[in-house]
Amino acid sequence: MDLKAYLKEQCVRVDAALDNYLPKESELPHSLHKSMRYSVFAGGKRVRPILMLAACQAVGGNTDLAIPAACAMEMIHTYSLIHDDLPAMDDDDFRRGNPTNHKVFGEAIAILAGDALLTEAFKLISDPRFARECEPAARLAVIHEIAVCAGSYGMVGGQVIDMESEGKADIDLATVQYIHTHKTGALIKASVVAGALLGGADHQKLAAITRYGEAAGLAFQIADDILDIEGTTEEIGKDAGSDQARGKATYPAVMGLADAKAEAQAMMDEALGALEIFSVEADPLREIAKYIVQRKS
Repeated sequence: MDLKAYLKEQCVRVDAALDNYLPKESELPHSLHKSMRYSVFAGGKRVRPILMLAACQAVGGNTDLAIPAACAMEMIHTYSLIHDDLPAMDDDDFRRGNPTNHKVFGEAIAILAGDALLTEAFKLISDPRFARECEPAARLAVIHEIAVCAGSYGMVGGQVIDMESEGKADIDLATVQYIHTHKTGALIKASVVAGALLGGADHQKLAAITRYGEAAGLAFQIADDILDIEGTTEEIGKDAGSDQARGKATYPAVMGLADAKAEAQAMMDEALGALEIFSVEADPLREIAKYIVQRKS
């Protein structure tokens, strides 16, 4: 399949839905809504919502039913980036090649824009119009999965351990793995699990998709760690080498660059192996797993 064309097509589809679902800048409070839309439309690749749609497709579901949840996932991801960039956390000046939200709107509005995006996501998933289109049990399972993976047992928990580990010389591999599987991997896993649930996956397919998401999520963050070392600021959209400069707990820092690359490849192979029970309908998931490890941005 032509992955580049697939990603472009799905990205356009997700962006159109996000534009429809998000509050307009013309609605009060203008500054808040402008800030929310600024970060959502700052050039993201939409990996998580596209993974959700691809997982729904893989199990034979109607991807139109997954669009609201896919957009909600992108809102949650964007909120996490806005907060992650704040001076109290990573203190980044650039994100996706653009000034970070707090550099444009100030810290207070940036914090509130993140809060609003998180809340807007669950408002969208629980919207009665969406509810009428999905099985109640599946919709409830999706809401629960995303909430768990976004909170203290998932992304937020990973962010805390990431901050607490910064600059420490004695961080072990188990800690780095915890950070990666929670801070980044949790939302990637939630994306594919939600897509499979909305697509009506049976137990066997859901288990396979879950294994795929866990492996792909870890591969994604290891690849990010490698890009921080080997990529340029222009390629990765933020200051290259920032993880090393801050003493971040990363796979290359603990294992060395060569072993980190081997681990990323192993996780990609594990993700692909999890999809053996699927035929061509899972090809987008297969190609995205390869892209995650081989990407340059």
